[in-house]
Amino acid sequence: MKVKKVPMRMCLGCQEMKPKKELIRVVRSPEGEINIDFTGKKAGRGAYICKDAACLEKAIKAKRFDRALEVKISDEIYLRLREELDNE
Repeated sequence: MKVKKVPMRMCLGCQEMKPKKELIRVVRSPEGEINIDFTGKKAGRGAYICKDAACLEKAIKAKRFDRALEVKISDEIYLRLREELDNE
């Protein structure tokens, strides 16, 4: 029986490769809309972050989401990400 490969993605905060299922995906849709994608299946360009508040703050400070998604990210998205991490 063949062993299935685990997809790996890089966290924008700590810059470590981790399994895709352990990360939160922020996606820019083809229309340019920014959303948090919990399923990991939405169409568009994605950027990943650990479920760790320190990683999120590092990524925000260095404007890594803006660069990864090639668009300015609103404070509302950052606020929703912080709330999501607080709920974990």
